[in-house]
Order: sequence, then structure tokens, then C-alpha cells
Amino acid sequence: MMRQYELVERVKSYDPAADEAALNRAYVYAMKMHGSQVRESGDPYFSHPVEVAGILTKYKLDTASIITGLLHDTIEDTPATFGDIKEMFGPDVANLVDGVTKLTRIQLQSDLSKQAENFRKFVLAMSEDIRVLLVKLADRTHNMRTLHFVSSPEKRRRIALETMEIYAPLAERIGLQEVKSELEDLAYAELHPDARQSIITRLSFLREQGTALIDTIIEELRDTLSAGGVIANVTGREKTPYSIWRKMQRKDVGFEQLSDIMAFRILVDNLEDCYRSLGIIHSQYPMVPGRFKDYISTPKPNGYQCLHTGVIGPQRHRIEVQIRTREMHAVNELGVAAHWQYKQGASHDGKQFRWLREMLEILEHTSSPEEFLENTRLEMYADQVFCFTPKGDLVSLPAGSTPVDFAYAVHTAVGDHCVGAKVNGRIVTLRTELKNGDQVEIVTSKTQHPSPEWERFVVTAKARTRIRRFVRTQQREQYLELGRQIIERAFRQAGVELSEKGLDGCCKQFKVGSVDDLRVVVGEGNVSGREVVQAVYPELKDQPKTDKIVPMTRARTKPKPGAALPIKGLIPGMAIHFAQCCHPLPGDRIVGIVSTGKGVTVHTIDCPTLERLADEPERWLDISWDEDTRDDSHIGRVKLILTNEPAALATLTTLIAQNNGNIVNLKIINRSKAFFEVIVDIEVRDVRHLTNIIAALRATTVISAVERARN
Repeated sequence: MMRQYELVERVKSYDPAADEAALNRAYVYAMKMHGSQVRESGDPYFSHPVEVAGILTKYKLDTASIITGLLHDTIEDTPATFGDIKEMFGPDVANLVDGVTKLTRIQLQSDLSKQAENFRKFVLAMSEDIRVLLVKLADRTHNMRTLHFVSSPEKRRRIALETMEIYAPLAERIGLQEVKSELEDLAYAELHPDARQSIITRLSFLREQGTALIDTIIEELRDTLSAGGVIANVTGREKTPYSIWRKMQRKDVGFEQLSDIMAFRILVDNLEDCYRSLGIIHSQYPMVPGRFKDYISTPKPNGYQCLHTGVIGPQRHRIEVQIRTREMHAVNELGVAAHWQYKQGASHDGKQFRWLREMLEILEHTSSPEEFLENTRLEMYADQVFCFTPKGDLVSLPAGSTPVDFAYAVHTAVGDHCVGAKVNGRIVTLRTELKNGDQVEIVTSKTQHPSPEWERFVVTAKARTRIRRFVRTQQREQYLELGRQIIERAFRQAGVELSEKGLDGCCKQFKVGSVDDLRVVVGEGNVSGREVVQAVYPELKDQPKTDKIVPMTRARTKPKPGAALPIKGLIPGMAIHFAQCCHPLPGDRIVGIVSTGKGVTVHTIDCPTLERLADEPERWLDISWDEDTRDDSHIGRVKLILTNEPAALATLTTLIAQNNGNIVNLKIINRSKAFFEVIVDIEVRDVRHLTNIIAALRATTVISAVERARN
């Protein structure tokens, strides 16, 4: 365990102005607070915060951060309070310790809503001060180094899983590449120990066999650059077992098929030497197509800068070469800590990071913690593609992004009004996948609004969140109007007066904030119109129920083909059929088509089938629905995308039943791991009845898209 004077000397070595007295006071206070507490390894608990502080000195952080490392567990695990810390060390340190304490409670829990709510708090804490995350990452690093001392296998696996899914991606996002790699490999050792050991064994064998070869390649690269006038430091860097395993999984190849297990890194003095070195390497050795990446002119979102290239190098070996300046190397390995802003007295505001700003924007627009967790995980894990606006501005996006994602990345209003796109001057569809270097121009229209269909192909959390928010707003308007009609009809049937004052008085009873909210829950089917009437007029509860609020005035039997139905414009007794291609309903504009020996087939006026009959006007009949058809049942067909999760189908059938629909046929036409595409035939009274059912289906989270099927 590091001694008190050793820690102070480490800090003073890079920050001579550090508050030595405060550091000594924090060391003693933490030791006193943790007292006789011990870790599962048997070591004094105090050894942990000292090691965390030691890790933070590697990042050359300010005094407040080092003190936070020493005190980060005091509020959580000792009698110390926020007020005590604030009084002894000031508000800055107290807020940092409090922020780290909140992050300590982040766990991958079985209860998704709790886990998601914790993650929301996590992001908010980071946004207040990014040092909170740096201290937490140091804390997690030491905990992972000592994970093998934890006795419970379930606890070890949970800690490893949350490290892999939350902390390692966050370390990468702020540029702590070294920390990210260590966390991933330590978590991998717990989650897949046999696979990791197999890779380590193979690496050891290669190391024994290829030591001379690696030294030869390094020496030849150094001599080649020197001959070209560039003095460089050339080293070989072995990939971690986890990064090798992940690449094997991603490319579905064996260990022997990987060509870049060893990467060679070239460090030079300045930017010009980077590109000069690249030219020398490419002129001396054949380049491997598709392996060159310029992260200097287009840095990664976390600030990573480097030239990557693959060549058939010395002795005809295929190798990966990375070229960077020494300053870039420091930033690439230690990220934000490499050019620590607090030394210059800059703002502590973590909102300077674009990805963190976008997370906060997502937080503002998501409807539930679960949706926020889903979207932020997408943001953290995505590989990047770099595209340009027509003016040359760079926009970084996750791999697989589309023009809609690009539009929302440029500005929310651009995304909302997007109607088309040009990529490299050529008109493309909105679902086209963008590639590195594409120049994207978005075409907008003031009358355009986000389409629910966009959610099926967008990949960025920002785009998905905005689309869902618009759809929710539209659904609310539909439910508001439907609820208004149901309430008016219920009051009319009860023979009592409807007033805004009366409705406002019963809002509290139904736990809603306003009359409009009450109408929405009625439109959603969560509250019936009769319940609202009885809330306003309690004396009606004891009266016998004579009529249903939503009359069941339709036949339960499906009309037989050839049966005479009341359609205006037909000869009495003529056999009629309803077209199976468009399923016409009362309320649709319709047309009759005469078929020899079959009678008349009824189509909707916009049925695509009618295009084939345009040259036979003699077969067309001008018909319309008779008012009496309101008491009959008809088949309406809907097409929907259902989330593949337990009880999703039960939710679908229940909602249809609650809205007085009767399923007569259900067919799964396409399926994937995440979704089912389903066709459902439903007995309904008319178009309005089917529209109400569709509105109810759109409101549930297990259904991502629903529309009336026309074919």
C-alpha cells in the first residue's frame, strides 16, 4: 500500500502548486473513517482508496480529484456525511465525492426500470463534472484487478458484465484507451476464462517463435524511415486477448487467420512527419486495400488521432502500422486526462463533450428510463463513420447510419422536416446506409413530419427519440379526440349535462392532471365513459345499467359470399362479394366490378387492383354504402410489427378485444430475432371502428408500427 508521503510526492511531481496539507488531511481522514474495515482479500479496506488515488496520479489530475479518490467511499461505507466532507475539504470535493457515491450504486439489476433509472442519474452526475467519471473509472479499475478475491461467482459475473457494458465504453468515450483495454480484458477473464486462456497460450507460442522476427521488422521500419529523413520511435504492440477474441467473433475467423495480432507504432515529433512517414511506408511496401484510415484529419469523437494503414511489410509479412505524434499518443492513451483542463482553470462542465450533450438531449425527450437506457447503450457502442455537409462540415455517426440519422445530427428541425437526400450528388432513398467520406445534402419541406416508418431503419438514439416523441404526440391528439367523443356520448346516453367544471372536479379521482389528460385516458380505453359520468354524478352509480356505453351493434357472424347486402346502386338480389385485396369497410369510398358468374365484387376506390381494369369501364358500377350497414360486421385487415418478447401477442389480442374487435385470422409473414411482422383480420363495424383499434395498437410499446393493409 502506498504511504502518505509517497502519494504527496507523486502529486507534487507534476503539480508543484498542489495543496500538500489538504492531501495529508484527506489521507489521515480516510484512514480514520475506514478504521478496521477489511476487503474480501483480507487487506485493510483503506488500501483500496489509496490505490484509487494512485491510479488517478497517473492521469496527473488536480488535487481535488486525488482527494476525492481517497474519500470516494466514505459517505457510502463510513459514518462520514456530505456535510462533514464539505466542512473539512470544501464544496468542490464534497460534490465530487457525492457524485461518485451516486455512480457506485449503478448496477446491472434484474429490474430493468431500476437499472435504467440509475443510469439516468449516472449521466446527470457525469454532466455536472466529468472528474466524477474519472474517479469512478479508477475505482472500477482497482476493483476489477482484485475481482478474483470476491467469493460469490454470481457477484463476480455481475461486476464483470456491468464493467463490459457500461464502464469500458464510457472510458473509450472520454479517450481513456488504456483504461478501456484493461477493463475489457479483466472483464473478459471473468466472463470467458477458457477462451481467454486459449488465446494467451497461442500468443505465448507466437511470442517465443517470433521474437526475432518482430525485432527485425522494427529495425527495418526504423531504417526505412531514417533513410527517408524521418527520425522516429518504432515499437511493436500486441493486441489484448479480448480485442483478438472480439475480432475473431466479428469476422468469424480463426486465430491463425488474423493478420494484425501485432501492430507496429511509429511515434514522430510533428504532424508533417506523420504524413511524410506514411508516404515513405507506402512507397516502400505494397498497401493492403481498404486498410488505410486517416483519424488525424477526421478524429474520432473522443479526440483519437492517428494514421492507420496495412501493408505487406518487411519479409513479405502483412502488418498493421499506426503513425502518430507523441502528443497524439498521450491523448490517445489518456484522453481528456492528457490535456487536463483544470490546470488552466477552465470550466469543469462535462457538457463540452458532444456525445454527453447528446445523451442529455436524449434524456430530455425519452418517455421512460428503459427507453433512455436502450438509446444510450446504442450511442456508447457504435463504431463511427464520418460524413460531410455540402459546406464541408464533418458529422460523425454510428456505423449503419442513414440520411435521416445525418439530418437529425445536423439539427433537430432538419431531421423533422427531411423529405429526401442526395449522397455525393446522387438522389438516394432515406434508408440508404452512409459510408465514410460521403457528402450528404438533406432536402427538407415545412409540411413534412417524422414518419413512424423511419424508426425501423434509423440507428442513432437522437433520431429514434425524436421520431418516437412525435408519434406519441400524434397519438395523444388522436386519443384526445376519441376520448372527447366517448365522454360526450356517455353523458348524452345518461341524460345528464356535460360541463368542463364537472370534468375538472373528477380529474383527481382518476389521477390525471387536466381535463385533456382525462379525455386521453378515456380514448386509450383505460377509463370508460360511464365511469366518468358516475364520477361527476355519483347518484347514477345505483341506477340499473340499461345501455352499454359503446353499443355492440354488429353481427357476430361473418357475411357469407353471395349474400345480399344493403349497397346502394345495385340491382336487388344481385350477389356481391367484398374484395380480399383491399377489404372495403363502411366509410370507404367504393366501386363495384361485375364478374361473369360471380356477381359484383366491391373494392375501395383506391385499390391497386383497379388499375388492371381501367380499360374495361363497362364492368364498373357506381355504388355506395347504405346507412343500414352500420349494424353489420366487416373484415378489416391490419399489418403490424410486433416486438418479439413475452406476452406481446397477448397484449395485441387483448387490445383488439377491449376495443370491441374480433380477430378472425392472424398470420406471421416475417420474423427476426427482435420483431414479428403480422397480418391480422379483424371484424369491425366500419372504418372509424378500425381506426380506433389502430390508434389503440399504436399506443402500446410492444407494437412498433401498425397500418391498414391494402393488399
